[in-house]
Parts: sequence; structure tokens; C-alpha cells
Amino acid sequence: MTSPLLIAPSVEAALAAGRPVVALESTVIAHGLPWPQNRDTLQEIEEAVRQAGAEPAVIGISGGRLIIGLEAALLDHFTRNGQKIAKVSRRDMAAVLAKGADGATTVAATMLAAARAGIPVFATGGIGGVHRSHDPREEGLDVSADLYELARTPVCVVSSGAKSILDLPRTLEMLETLGVPLVGYRTRSFPTFYSRDADLPLRGSVETAEEAARLLALQMELGLGGMLLANPVPEATAIPTAEVEGWLEEALARAREEGIGGPAVTPFLLAQLHHLSAGRTLEANRALLVANARLAAEVAVALSRLN
Repeated sequence: MTSPLLIAPSVEAALAAGRPVVALESTVIAHGLPWPQNRDTLQEIEEAVRQAGAEPAVIGISGGRLIIGLEAALLDHFTRNGQKIAKVSRRDMAAVLAKGADGATTVAATMLAAARAGIPVFATGGIGGVHRSHDPREEGLDVSADLYELARTPVCVVSSGAKSILDLPRTLEMLETLGVPLVGYRTRSFPTFYSRDADLPLRGSVETAEEAARLLALQMELGLGGMLLANPVPEATAIPTAEVEGWLEEALARAREEGIGGPAVTPFLLAQLHHLSAGRTLEANRALLVANARLAAEVAVALSRLN
């Protein structure tokens, strides 16, 4: 049986030459942003990675292959037809590959694919986490597979913390329980996606990409799994936490009224936040995606120098 892994020529050449590569998830462009903002943001992300000296590699599934570096035609297909493309986490990968269907990889699936391809740095917007209970009848915790992937897969994820629609204190507790190093980039407070002013202190931080690369190299050498590098949303587009929480309470109330549950909750809440904020959350999302891609490239470059 042949391997389902397919590495694009540009990415393969970079890896073979020891040049830095940054993994990028396809769920962001397929489901996280609307057309045509997703296409434009993807172009900005790839340009930021290249300007910082690394090769971008968008990861996704198509035609029975797990592709490391989606090329132009498939990227256009994913951005234009995102809602028709399956969202793929670790549990879904084999099934989507077996069907030969298209799949947009989440944080967990992208981490796994990046590690298989030998790419240790990955940029995204915000990781998943412990969900808030928007229904008082619910019991237990709804926990994203992203947290468990961070605990076992040796990849540094650069993100603006976790999505603000989540239960962030519980998410931080879960990361601590799983032994995931959570490092702030020029901050001692956990960034909450759209905001920079949340009161969620961090144990450690770094001031440079070189410091982050040294931490990552030691984490990998010791076989300790992944690492989360938390990069706050750029100040120009940051939104105060109080405003986001107000919009979110309204969005959660609408979700309850309309009986929204399960996997439909996250896209519903994000769409409501976009509407209630008059587009401010979308602009913040785009800005942080580009900033995280740039920082990830800087870390990848510094790591390649160490190696």
C-alpha cells in the first residue's frame, strides 16, 4: 500500500535543502473566513512567510492524498467551496482519505500531518479548547482534539491563544494537565484571540523568535510533545474583552433559542460575532493570522540556524 502523504515539489525541495518551512491549516481558509477575504488573507499569509525567509505549506486532503503544500488550483477550490469541504480532525483523516474526498485539516490534523512531513512549526489563528456550555442541561466537558494533539505531537503551534468563544480558564487548566508548554510571545498574559487585555497570567514568555526556537529544540530533543507559542492580536485591530463578551452572550442566547448544538455551534457563534461587531472580529482575525504566520516563519528560520 502506497503512502497517502504527498509533499509538493516546492516544499520537498525546501525540506531536502534544510530550509525552513511553515505549516498552515486549510480549515482557516475553507471554513474560518468567507470568500473572497479568505483568498486575500491566504495571499497575505504566504507573502509574510516568504518575506521572513520560510516556505509556506498549506496542508489539506484531496483525491486520497494528504497533501503538504496545496498548489494554486486546489487552494482556489478550497477558498471558493469551503462550506462544501469536510472539516477533518485526527479521527476523520483515514475515512476522508479512503473516500477520496476533499478535506480541510483542523489544528489537530495539521499538526499530525506536519510532524509526518518533518515540519516542526505551524501557524494558525486560535486553537480549540474546552467549550463553554451554552445549554444548562449539558453535562461533562466538550474538549477539542487540538489540546491532546499538542500534548503528543512535536510541533510548535503559533496562535493568538484560543478562540474567545471557549471557556478559556478551563482550557488553560487542561493544557497544564496535559503538560503542554504555554509560552507568551512578548506577553505574560494569555491572548484571547480578538483581545489582548484578558486577566489570564502565563508562567513564561520569550522576547525573540530565537528564544522560542531554543525552547522548541529542547522540547523536541526531550520528546515532550508540542508547544504553544501565544502571540497577541496586533494592537491596531484588538478588541476589548468586555465588548467581545457582550457580543458573545448575545450570540450564545441566539444559539439556545435556535437549538444550535454540536459541531454547528462554533461556526454559528463566529458568524454572529462578525455580524454583531460590524465586521471588526473579521478584521482582527485576518490581522492575527498574518502576524502569526510571520512569527512562525521567524521561529522556523531561527530553528534551522540552530540545527
